[in-house]
Amino acid sequence: MGELKVMVDGGKATAGAPLGPALGPTGVNIGQVVAKINEKTAAYTGMKVPIKVIINRDKSFEIEVGSPPISALIIKEAGAQKGAANPKADKMGNLTIAQLKKIAEMKWEKMNSYKMKSAVKEVAGSCDSMGITVEGMRAADAIKEIEKGKYDNLLE
Repeated sequence: MGELKVMVDGGKATAGAPLGPALGPTGVNIGQVVAKINEKTAAYTGMKVPIKVIINRDKSFEIEVGSPPISALIIKEAGAQKGAANPKADKMGNLTIAQLKKIAEMKWEKMNSYKMKSAVKEVAGSCDSMGITVEGMRAADAIKEIEKGKYDNLLE
């Protein structure tokens, strides 16, 4: 019958906008849909999560949970409230190479990398634009260290 794609707060979806008004005309039980979304996104509390609601002809539904954006995962791992408005001057947090690897593993299927080392550098590049340091240094410098092989023991 159709599908609906929305971003919701992990574990905190409500029958209000954007879900309620979009689901109302479909005839599905909005309360059941919201409950199922909250159940499936509980692990992503505090992050925006992409959701796809697939509505079948018999008014049954399926929920597909996407992975949060890399920026949301970085903010959560760093314990920051948000990214920096001026990333060159403001430092919002620090991540370790192990934390970058964890984020890369979570996003692996959606990344353009074939090797963990490349995926970690991709995540580090996002850190640089958010004012998040890596191993206490600017992310651009950490990427240079990764390229030199300093963290190969962690990234293989």
